[in-house]
Amino acid sequence: MQGFQITFFTVEGRRHGRQPMGHWLIETAKSLGIAGATMTVGVEGIGRNGRLHAAHFFELADQPVEVTLATDAAQCEQLFALLEREQANLFYVKTPVEFGVVGAPKG
Repeated sequence: MQGFQITFFTVEGRRHGRQPMGHWLIETAKSLGIAGATMTVGVEGIGRNGRLHAAHFFELADQPVEVTLATDAAQCEQLFALLEREQANLFYVKTPVEFGVVGAPKG
């Protein structure tokens, strides 16, 4: 299947409403029927403002978080329309990809 891999970058302490942004993105993807989504936390990274973000011993709120999704074109369009309506204000990378399942059991 042809579609997109979309990676959103945020930090652990950033929220959308009452939820951490990363968790909100995963739930939003699920509600749109997007079957492939993974949240990954990082040790450190540089944000779009040029500031260093890192996990600290006593404070994880600034720990980098990536949410990566695999979508078809229609799901991608729905997702970005929803993010605009919600004013999510997220940095992302969107790459055209082929995706699917290989080696699935027969039957």
